[in-house]
Amino acid sequence: MDNLLGLLRIKVKRGINLAVRDVSSSDPYVIVKMAKQKLKTRVVKKDVNPEWNEDLTLSITDPNIPIHMTVYDYDMFSLDDKMGDADFDIKPFVEAVKMKLEGLPDGTIVTKVPASRTNCLSEESCVVWKDGKVVQDMCLRLRNVECGEVEIQLQWINLPGSKGLMAH
Repeated sequence: MDNLLGLLRIKVKRGINLAVRDVSSSDPYVIVKMAKQKLKTRVVKKDVNPEWNEDLTLSITDPNIPIHMTVYDYDMFSLDDKMGDADFDIKPFVEAVKMKLEGLPDGTIVTKVPASRTNCLSEESCVVWKDGKVVQDMCLRLRNVECGEVEIQLQWINLPGSKGLMAH
């Protein structure tokens, strides 16, 4: 892991208007994948607007690899049903972290990522200076499903001894 740049903390906040996969609701959970890493939130029972507020942490070696997220409906007796998926790009976020910003007023927008056909953002996503660090809030529209969005927040964690993010 000598190529480790640092850690990406993904706060999986909540799902909005997720698809119904059981009789009247769903038991959703999220799986986040990047290369060989795979992380999972807990299951929220019978809720199509679940509040996870869970931190998942990925080791980042290459910020060019998109991160894939899939929402599933937990079923005890059968295979879990897919409830949509989304990819998101961390390049704009990583570029903002590389700027090594200091002492900005809270809430300063560092960069904006517009929603487009080529990404899963349901609205413009801003990389913001907040509480002394760079964070990015995203609302992701799920694909391959009739409805649903997931809100996440990205935060960077520098590791002592890792390569770190150097401006090139």
